[in-house]
Amino acid sequence: MNKVQLGASDLQVTPVCLGTMTFGEQVDEAASHAILDRSLARGINFLDTAEMYSVPARAETFGATETIIGNWLARNPGARRQLVLATKVAGPSRSMPWIREGKGMTAHDITASCHASLTRLQTDVIDLYQIHWPERQVPGLGVLAYQPALERSATSLHEQLEALGRLVSQGKVRHIGLSNETPYGVHEFVRLAEQHGLPRVATVQNPYCLVNRTVENGLDETMHRLGVSLLAYSPLGFGLLTGKYDASGTEGANAPQNARIARYASVRKQRWGRPESLAAARRYNQLARDNGLTPAKMALAFCYTKWQVASTIIGVTSVAQLDEDLDVWSTTLSTEVLAEIDRIRWDARDPAL
Repeated sequence: MNKVQLGASDLQVTPVCLGTMTFGEQVDEAASHAILDRSLARGINFLDTAEMYSVPARAETFGATETIIGNWLARNPGARRQLVLATKVAGPSRSMPWIREGKGMTAHDITASCHASLTRLQTDVIDLYQIHWPERQVPGLGVLAYQPALERSATSLHEQLEALGRLVSQGKVRHIGLSNETPYGVHEFVRLAEQHGLPRVATVQNPYCLVNRTVENGLDETMHRLGVSLLAYSPLGFGLLTGKYDASGTEGANAPQNARIARYASVRKQRWGRPESLAAARRYNQLARDNGLTPAKMALAFCYTKWQVASTIIGVTSVAQLDEDLDVWSTTLSTEVLAEIDRIRWDARDPAL
């Protein structure tokens, strides 16, 4: 794989990134280390994690994923020099008081979270430090539209950016990014950076897959014109686009017991478990089979080849699954299949927004 540059930064990464939110919950430490070993051996130089991982977020596993990665880095000291390491500071706690108290995400919160992540990761610097989700009320994550009446923001974007800037100046962070962000948020962070001489965001990490292409509803133009790179997460739609839920019934009620959508009741109440999301996924999955592809292969090839995407974040639970996902890299979809994909989207829109 040729490496791609993230935004205007000097970060050069592989166009496939290893996501790690399964480490510490679905995947134990030994298996996580085997996945990390295999990923590095196959040339992947980009790892993404977060302070709130593993998922589902629980007080008992808060920080577990970063700790597992840190232990692996300590045992493989040469690996750190080869990797671009990304992690995230969680947004306001909402229902996760073990991360922080209060409704905001202050400069102190950002600094304290960064220091804790550095300790767990056993590294001196984070290459890409991202805000996991905005403090302000935004559409997405299961919310259909912006609702001004729900706005409870307690910290300005300027204060957040200044805190990130201090971490960059201190050499604890190399570059910064956003996640689950809107066109307004990207524009405002870039405007504030340019106005006040603060670090410019290099990336935005948002969902992008066949059942959620909301990036194409304006965010893609924003990122293209401002020189900000998209890190696409959930390319398989939380597993919907693998076909394993095709016979699971409404809201994944009869899904395999070890599947995430079955294990995590909260997921079924959000975007991935919606009946409309499952129905759309079944249509895409059948399209793949009709064209001699597995559902996962078509879904990943779609993300891997879209101009909007700089790097696709894949989350796996085994070395075999990692190899399967990486082997898709050379696959291109025919113009006929792409046209059929667009026809389904015209009918189904973006049910998993």
